[in-house]
Amino acid sequence: MAVRVVTDTTSYLPDSEVERYGIRLVPLSVTLDGVTYVERVADDAFYQALLKSKGFPTTSQPSAATIAEVFKAIVERGDEVVAVFLSSEMSGTYSTALLARDMVREEIPEARIEVVDSRSNCMELGFAVLAAARAAEQGASAQEAAAAAAEMTFHTRFVFVPDTLEYLRRGGRIGSASALIGTLLQIRPILTVVDGKTDVFAKVRTKHKAMTEIVAALKRDAEAKGLVDVVAHHIADEEEGRQLAAMAAEAVGREVPVISVGPTIGTHVGPGSVGLVYVTEKPMEKSAR
Repeated sequence: MAVRVVTDTTSYLPDSEVERYGIRLVPLSVTLDGVTYVERVADDAFYQALLKSKGFPTTSQPSAATIAEVFKAIVERGDEVVAVFLSSEMSGTYSTALLARDMVREEIPEARIEVVDSRSNCMELGFAVLAAARAAEQGASAQEAAAAAAEMTFHTRFVFVPDTLEYLRRGGRIGSASALIGTLLQIRPILTVVDGKTDVFAKVRTKHKAMTEIVAALKRDAEAKGLVDVVAHHIADEEEGRQLAAMAAEAVGREVPVISVGPTIGTHVGPGSVGLVYVTEKPMEKSAR
């Protein structure tokens, strides 16, 4: 009996890690102007369409039946499941996964399925998934691997800056007045994830200043808590993502991979956004400033 790890596509895990650990991905999708784009399949096409469209995309979580099918296929082979999903404060996917778990248990009562709320998304979710996968590789039970994923959430931080406040406004993350004032004053909010929800980490006047502050936060936490891993994210702006990665690499003296963010999260933050996700040896307090 082995432990198999499942997550959703908003983890944005590199293909190499997905293949190495045999991680099962449950896709989310977005619909724009009547066209549906599945994550990891049509990311580039989606962003090209988004930049030309006057509409706003709608995001879709996987159905309980879809998740249950993934769980059932694993259980029927005699294996256990650890499923780590994006924050329940950001999507109904976690709740749907709990329903899927119960559906499978009704049919297969002995099924061992652990479902974890990562309380985040992107590679902050991804690092929790990898913690579970590495624990499973070392022989952990499903319960132990789930605990490893949950523990990882105390050791990560996600700090990012949107290129514009427009997508946050259109997605209902901030009000129209806040977006207008922020635009007029050229305020660049640096955002983070606290208690499963997006919150303000700091406010600066330029994007370059925001990137500098993000790297400074990384360096402070690395020095205080010990750095384990770090990645840079970008939304449809690889050049700026690489620029942030280079700044971070210089600050901490190690290579920083660059990972693109797909349509589901990109819909609400917008193209041109960049950020860092990092892991520390000691737990970090997560709070907005």
